[in-house]
Amino acid sequence: MKKLAYLLLFLVSIVTVQAQIVNPAKWKSKIEKKSETEYVITLDGVVDGNWHMYSQFTAEGGPLPAELLFNNEEGNYLIAGKAKESPTKTVYNDVFEVDETYFDGPVKLVQEVKITNKDLKNIQLELAYQVCDEVCISQSNFFVFDLATLTASEVKNFEEATESVAAVTATTPQDAAPIKPVKEEQKGLFKIFFIAFLSGFAALLTPCVFPMIPMTVSFFTKQSKTRAKGIRNAIFYGLSIILIYVVLGTIVTAVFGADSLNALSTNVWFNVIFFVLLVFFATSFLGAFEIMLPNSWANKVDSQADRGGFIGILFMALALAIVSFSCTGPIVGTLLVEAASKGGIAPIVGMLGFSTALALPFMLFAMFPGWLNSMPKSGGWLNTIKVSLGFLELALAFKFLSNADLVLQAHWLEREVFLAIWIAIFGAWALYLLGKIKLPHDSPMDHISVGRLAMALLVGTFTIYLIPGLWGAPLKIISGFPPPMTYSESPYGVGNSKGGGVSTEVELPDGAKLGAHDLVAFTDYQKGIAYAKSVNKPVLLDFTGFACVNCRKMEDYVWSDPEVLSLLRKDFVLISLYVDDKKELPEAEQYISPETGRKIKTVGNKWSDFQITHYKANAQPYYIVLDSDEKALNSPIGYTPDVPTYKNWLIEGSSKKQ
Repeated sequence: MKKLAYLLLFLVSIVTVQAQIVNPAKWKSKIEKKSETEYVITLDGVVDGNWHMYSQFTAEGGPLPAELLFNNEEGNYLIAGKAKESPTKTVYNDVFEVDETYFDGPVKLVQEVKITNKDLKNIQLELAYQVCDEVCISQSNFFVFDLATLTASEVKNFEEATESVAAVTATTPQDAAPIKPVKEEQKGLFKIFFIAFLSGFAALLTPCVFPMIPMTVSFFTKQSKTRAKGIRNAIFYGLSIILIYVVLGTIVTAVFGADSLNALSTNVWFNVIFFVLLVFFATSFLGAFEIMLPNSWANKVDSQADRGGFIGILFMALALAIVSFSCTGPIVGTLLVEAASKGGIAPIVGMLGFSTALALPFMLFAMFPGWLNSMPKSGGWLNTIKVSLGFLELALAFKFLSNADLVLQAHWLEREVFLAIWIAIFGAWALYLLGKIKLPHDSPMDHISVGRLAMALLVGTFTIYLIPGLWGAPLKIISGFPPPMTYSESPYGVGNSKGGGVSTEVELPDGAKLGAHDLVAFTDYQKGIAYAKSVNKPVLLDFTGFACVNCRKMEDYVWSDPEVLSLLRKDFVLISLYVDDKKELPEAEQYISPETGRKIKTVGNKWSDFQITHYKANAQPYYIVLDSDEKALNSPIGYTPDVPTYKNWLIEGSSKKQ
């Protein structure tokens, strides 16, 4: 796998970051007054090219989330929760092994503020965020909002925020690109439609729905005077089914808004409640009880179906939705919450996909009634499908419980426990398919079908695949479902030390720690330089970040190469400076940067300012080879995923050491 990874990395174009200050995000700000005490602050941002800025709600353990930090909040005003965001996109990051959420286009943040101090002159707001492309940059922008004139201004630091804020001009550089409306993420909607469509077919193959197909089609063909009219009625029946579910999706969108549930995706209570809900649905599918709407609803709707005409057909479709709710309800509920958490029109698209798959057979069999003869007969296989859906719902439920545990960092559901639960669920499913486990609504059988055996073998194979994960196997097929490797009782696999090589009990120099691959890494620049002088070795200065994706890629795929790792271990003193370290500096060490004019308050601010001041660059990763007199021995480089190029760069630098 490593050779394959290196080959893929070799095919990636080599990106060398020249010394430059990169500023890929530009901002506009405004403040509006809602009432005597309530104000709305809006930040509009344009992020250049392929850069990604990360959401406030991106998962912990990955890139840094956006943060709105209010400087003069205490006793002056109240913040109404987190800021509302423009639509985001969530994808799995296999480097950090978390789902990362970022803005895919222009950024809009809207924050409501309630003033509690009537003498307050202004609101001071810091926007801290991270943007990544081939490199990552941690940024902070400072804004001051004047409450008297309702003007907004961007400043270098809050020390510039005087009483007469209105005198400060322009909120952003004049060359800031205009904010364009955010387009709907077409690929995401297509994915939702496709999953919902497959879910509709799954619902179709349940005991509540499948037997309805021949009954309903026969009704239309026999009651209609002509075959054409029967086909027309059946098609309208199918369209009515679609209409009913799309209206349901529209209601969910209208009630919850386009984006409100997106913020809930990382909310502990949301995930716990959804876990309980899915377990409830799964228990129903497994046969413990039936989820049914009140019979009076079905009776009233059924009486309206006798009216005839298109109105009667519409009520027949509604009757199907109510009667089949015990089978379709859990699937529809799961789809709606999942789709709603994506924001926008996703619930409508999800219900369109689900209902299309549900309605299609009714229309097709009405057009071609001869196909009814080739339909499989109803029987125990329908309950087998329903029970199988129950096992899947149960497995999916623990993903949401895991989300809650990860947010709390409670370590109750670590990777091994999660995998053990999944192994038990899928193992029980395999035994059920083999007929070794019986559930309440199963039909007696003296043999299993070839199809059921094939399904049992597939589920059993997956169960066996999960087992090595208990001992540290990466399980790439299910990446994103279990907790990451680092959230584990044994983060490096049972019986393995960190990096698989060096004991973590070695004596370290003052100011150093064990970094990637157990390399001795200094996190204090002066101590690292002093040590390099004492051992007469060149320094590899590594500007990095805890949440820097490509920093981790360099460590995982380039530094792990045996020749590169040997060079780093034997020929260099590694100094790793984390520009996103949030540890606050002592008051006496805080200062205003002469280069940027911004206040340096944290350790990360200090190293970021150091990089900007000395090397005129602000992107990470960024590497410089220095001699013991702190002079560069060759040209700095940035993200360089090609192993031979990086190795030759290291050799070039070390060979110039006197």
